[in-house]
Order: sequence, then structure tokens, then C-alpha cells
Amino acid sequence: MGRGSNAGGGKPSGVRKESESSILVDFAYRGIRCRERLKLPPTKANLKLAEHLRAEILTEIGRGTFEYAKYFPDSPRAVTLAKSPGAAQDIGSALRRWHAGMASQLEHSTHRDYGLAIENVWIPEFGELRLTELTRAMLKEWVANQTCGLKRIRNLLLPLRGMYAAALEDEVIERNPLRDWTPRKVEPPKEDDDIDPFSPDEVKSILASCEGQIRNLFQFAFWTGLRTSELIALRWEDVDLVGRTLTIRRAKVRRKVKGPKTRAGRRTVTLLQPAYDALVAQRAHTQLAGEEVFHNPRTGEPWLHDGPIRKTAWTPALKRAGVRYRYPYQTRHTFASTLLSAGENPVWVSSMMGHKDWTMIVKVYGRWIPSVAPDAGQKVATVWAGNGPDQAASG
Repeated sequence: MGRGSNAGGGKPSGVRKESESSILVDFAYRGIRCRERLKLPPTKANLKLAEHLRAEILTEIGRGTFEYAKYFPDSPRAVTLAKSPGAAQDIGSALRRWHAGMASQLEHSTHRDYGLAIENVWIPEFGELRLTELTRAMLKEWVANQTCGLKRIRNLLLPLRGMYAAALEDEVIERNPLRDWTPRKVEPPKEDDDIDPFSPDEVKSILASCEGQIRNLFQFAFWTGLRTSELIALRWEDVDLVGRTLTIRRAKVRRKVKGPKTRAGRRTVTLLQPAYDALVAQRAHTQLAGEEVFHNPRTGEPWLHDGPIRKTAWTPALKRAGVRYRYPYQTRHTFASTLLSAGENPVWVSSMMGHKDWTMIVKVYGRWIPSVAPDAGQKVATVWAGNGPDQAASG
């Protein structure tokens, strides 16, 4: 492929193959030529994806809304070319700096409570993110996962709200994700809330951007429809590789293991081929320990809750893949939509998902069927045959 040419060999696109595992995106920003690598194999689909990404970047540059760290968070230019150098700082550092500056303005007890919320809640949850990376969607997801009362949640938000308000006032950031927003009620996400499944091409790109245990986890999630709480609580004793099934007996919520909420939640799930392949690959990492199937590769320990998965694995994977951000819960929606669009029996899909009433499957997911797979009627094995690990790696 010629330098700077697109996948079809046409006019220059600013996107080209850099190596067998990366794509170079070339653009100009503030009079500087910027070359950034996407850690994706240069398949035709990934090169096209990179072209779309570059087009978005050029559009935002033209509008004056481009944020370098949003697209290339690990690049040195994310700091040097930030609209404001302060915007590139992480949330944890910004919170501690704001808290220290508020010592003389707050009552001692209030200052102490803010400090506890910062150290025990916000830094573990979002501390590693840059100021510009936190979105209102992330905050809503966090609220939905809380078990404490609404008043407590609003109190916990106060130091985060104060820090962001100060950052906006000081022109460190241009957008405050908490502005004009107050959580109204606390409830777990419903099956039909914000359903936005990933397309087969997006799934391929996400998996191609991962490796090792992280790839195994996400591939398993996409092809079992398990909730994140069920994924991180799954143990090897729940897995029957010979019979190609697994049994859902428990969930881990906020570090506490408990049983499924409903009788339907305790279920046997058939291991479709990609899920089976992910477990076989995962055996080498955790099976000898004999407990949880999925571990955090950074710590070597089981995942404690969904926060670290989202921060250290999910969000970076979507950025590397150039895929629009959605909650990790969308892997469950993707599973349901994919199976239904492939012509699988709604009753069976319902049992796999752990629903009490199979009719809600059709009611909730039916509207996505045409957009996910126009050739509905072929079985899901056919879908996987065109999107398996070999194809994801080679395109």
C-alpha cells in the first residue's frame, strides 16, 4: 500500500498501514503535523474505520472543539497540545488539589467528609481519567450501581461537583459533565434503557484491539449475555467445558457476592462457540487457582467490581478500536440482538438471558433486529463464522 493512500488505493486519506499490527493517522493541528498510531491490524475494515476517525478529528478541528486527549489519551501531544494544559490532568490529582485549597473555606467536618468521599469513592472510581474524559453517561451508570440512598449519593457528588465547577470557572475545561444535572432516583438499569448494541464490525474491532485475559473477558461477555456482576463472580466450578454449559449461581455487586435476584436468574447457559473458545483460552491464566474465571491482569486477582474493568480495560479498548463509547452493559444487549436477528428462538434466548418472561425479549429487542443483521433467519453460528477470532485478526 502506498504511503498515505487509502485501502482502495484512491486519493490520499491521511491513513495508512504502519505495521502488521498498527495503522498511522496523519493530520495537522495548530500548524503541527501529527502522526498517531492506532493499535489495530491494518485490515480493510480497520483502515476504513481509521478514515472515519480521522474525518471526525478534522471536523472537530474545523469547529474548534477537538480535544487531543479524547482521541489519543496516551500520546505526549495530549498534554502539549491540550486546549488548556490543566485539562490533561487526571481527576484524582485535580480533586486533591481542589480539596486542599478548600481547607479554609469549609467547616472542618465538611472538609473531612469531602476528603473521605474523594479518597474512598471518586479516586478509586474515576481517578485515573483525565478531566475531559468523564461523561454524564458514566456518572449515571455509577449512580445506577449504588445501593445507598439518594441523599447519600447527592452528598458524595458534592466534592466532584465543586471541583468541576472550579475547573470550568478557571477555564481549565470547556464542559462540566455535572452542570445542570442532579440524580433524581436510584434504580438499576432496566433491560430497555438506552439499548444501543454494537454492530458485528464493531465487535470485531473491539476484540482485535485486545489481547490475553481482556480479550477473553470481552469475547465471553459478547457471546453469553451475562451481566458484569455475573461475569466477575463466575467460578470454574460453574463451568462444564465437556457439556459446553455454565451455571449462573451468583453475582458480585460492590465487592459482595450474592445469589441471583430471581429464580430465572439462576440458570444454565449454553456455551456458543466463541464463548467456549474464550474459556479455553482463559484456562491457562486462572484455572489452576480454581476460583473466579476472570482476573484483572494488572493485579493477578479477581475483579472486585465493574469500575476497574470499565476504567482500565473497556474504555481504553473502545478508544483503541475507534468505536463510539457505550456502557459495558451493551455487550448483553448485543448478545440478545445478535441471536434474535440470526433467527434463534426467543424463548431460548430469554432463558439464556435469565428473564422471567420471554415476551419482553421480543418487545425490547425486536426494533434492533433489522439494523443488526439484514439477513435475519440464518443461525447465530453463521454470524460467528464471519466474525470469529481468525477473521477479527486478519480481516
